[in-house]
Amino acid sequence: MLLLFLAYFGGILTILSPCILPVLPFVFARSDQPFRKNGLPLLAGMAVTFALVASLATVGGGWAVRANQFGRIAALVLFGIFGLTLLFSSLAERLSRPLVQLGSRLSRNSDSGPSIVNSFLLGIGTGLLWAPCAGPILGLILTGAALGGASAHTAILLFAYAAGAATSLTLALLAGGRVFAAMKRSLGAEEWIRRILGVAILVGVVAVAFGLDRGVLTRISLASTSNLEQRLVDRFHPAKQQKIVINQTIDITDTDAAPTTLPDLSGATAWINSPPLTPASLRGKVVLVDFWTYSCINCLRTLPYVKAWYAKYKDSGFVVLGVHTPEFPFEKDESNVRKAVHDLGILYPVAMDNDYSIWQSFNNQYWPAHYFIDATGRIRYHQFGEGNYDQSEAWIRSLLEEADHQPISATPTSVAATGTEAAPDSNDVQSPETYIGYDRAANFASPGGFKQDTPQEYDAPATLTLNQWALAGKWKDEEQIATLLSPTGSIVYRFHARDLHLVLGPSKDGKPIRFRVTIDGKAPGADHGMDTDANGYGTVTENRLYQLIRQQNGVQDRTFRIEFLGPGVRAYSFTFG
Repeated sequence: MLLLFLAYFGGILTILSPCILPVLPFVFARSDQPFRKNGLPLLAGMAVTFALVASLATVGGGWAVRANQFGRIAALVLFGIFGLTLLFSSLAERLSRPLVQLGSRLSRNSDSGPSIVNSFLLGIGTGLLWAPCAGPILGLILTGAALGGASAHTAILLFAYAAGAATSLTLALLAGGRVFAAMKRSLGAEEWIRRILGVAILVGVVAVAFGLDRGVLTRISLASTSNLEQRLVDRFHPAKQQKIVINQTIDITDTDAAPTTLPDLSGATAWINSPPLTPASLRGKVVLVDFWTYSCINCLRTLPYVKAWYAKYKDSGFVVLGVHTPEFPFEKDESNVRKAVHDLGILYPVAMDNDYSIWQSFNNQYWPAHYFIDATGRIRYHQFGEGNYDQSEAWIRSLLEEADHQPISATPTSVAATGTEAAPDSNDVQSPETYIGYDRAANFASPGGFKQDTPQEYDAPATLTLNQWALAGKWKDEEQIATLLSPTGSIVYRFHARDLHLVLGPSKDGKPIRFRVTIDGKAPGADHGMDTDANGYGTVTENRLYQLIRQQNGVQDRTFRIEFLGPGVRAYSFTFG
C-alpha cells in the first residue's frame, strides 16, 4: 500500500518534469470542451496505455519494444494530422483520405456520443508517446518489474504512477479550460487559439519523433524532483536498490528482508568447481554465500578476501558458495563465466544463477552480498558491499567455533590486492557507476540525446561538466549496450576518481578491437591502467571489465577519451574507484 502511494505521488510530480512538455499540447488541444466527455477519457486512455506498454516492456523482451515503436509511429501520424487540421480548418474538407477524415473528426468540437471514444483514442496515442523522466520512484517500480516478472502488482503500480500524472494534468487542464473560455469570448480569438494549438501539437510531434523528449529534455530541469523522490524512497522503501558502492552491514536478526535459513539451490542453471549442492549437503558446514558477477568492480575488489578466507578455513569446515547472478547478457554465457572463474583463481563452488532464482529466494538486492550461514543452516549475518572485512572474518571464526567447539586463531587474514582487485580510494571518488545503454543511462551529453535501438551518428561536445559523457561516431545504443558501427568511434567522460574502468566486449564475431585512451588530450603515461600501456593503447579481446586509468599523483577532474580503432566494439558501463 505504501509503495502504491509512492507510485501515485511520483506520477503527480511529473507535471514539474520537462519530459511532460511534448505531450502537453495533445492534452490541452481539447481543453475548451466539456471535461467529462473529452479531458477525462483522454487522460484515462493515456494512463491505461502507459501502464500496459510499460508493463510489457519490462518483461516482454524485444517484441514488446518493436510493437511499441510501431504504435508510436502510428500515434505520431495521427497527431500530425490532428495538428494540421487545427492549423488549417479547410484542410479536412479538401482531403478525403480516411485517415485525414479521422484526424478531422477528432479535431472538431463535437458534443455527440462518439466524442468520448475519440478522446479515449487520443489518450491511447498520448500514452504511446509519453516517455516520463525516470526518477527514483519510477526506477524503483521498473527495476522490481524486471526482476520479479509480469504480475498484476506491477501493472497496478504503473497505473498508479500514470494516474498520478493524470491527476496533475487534470488540474492543469481544468485551469487551462477556463483561460481558453475567457479568450474565446474575445471576437475572432477562437480561430487563433486553434492555430496556436495546432502549431504546438506539430512541435510536440517533431520533439517526440526526433527523441528530444528522451534526450535533451531529460537533461533540462524546470524544477528538480529527483531529490524529493529519493528522500521518499529512502524513507519508506529503503531496501530496494540494486547496486551499492558504499558499505552496509546488517545483523540478520534486525531485518526480515532475507529468509532465516539457507534456501533451495535447485534454480542454479549450471555448477562450476562442484556438483550441484543442496542445503542438506551443506548441513554441518559454515557457509558464506557470495552473490557476485564477474564484470562488477565492487565484486572483484571483495574476491581477494573471499579467496583468502576459503584457503584459510576450508579445512575447518568452511565452504564458500559463489552465486554468479548476471547483470549483462554476456555474463549468462557459461563459457565466459568458466573462463572468468579460472582467470580469477576461484577454487570454491560457483552456482550460475542466470534466471535470478537463488537471488530471489534470498530476496537479495545487491552486488556484492555476503550471507553467513551457521552449521544448522540458519542465516546469521550478512554484509552488503565492500569493506568490513575484519568483521566478516570474525563472524566466520565465531560460527566455526560454535560448530566445532574449538577455538580458532583470531589473527586477521592479510590480503595484498593488486590491479582491479585493489581497494578503491573511496574518499576521492566523485563519479558514479554509469551505464552506456539507454535504459539506465544518465548524464548523456551528445546533442540530440539517444536514438534508441537505431543507428545514429553522434558528436561529443567540446566541453563536458563533471560526470557528463558522450559518444562520437556512428553507434547503435540499446537498452544495456552500445555497439560501434563506424570504422572508428569514441566515448568521452569527465570524471573524478583514481581509477576508471569500462566494461567492454569485442565484435559479435569475436574479432579483437584495438583502442587508445587519453586524459585531457594526452597519453596517460604513468596513469595508465592494467589494460593499457603508457601510450594509452590496448585491445578488447573478451567481454569483461577493463581497467583503463589508475592515477598515481593526486585526483582531480579529468577528461577521459577512448577511441576505438575498428568497428563492432560493445560498451556496457563505467565504474570508478
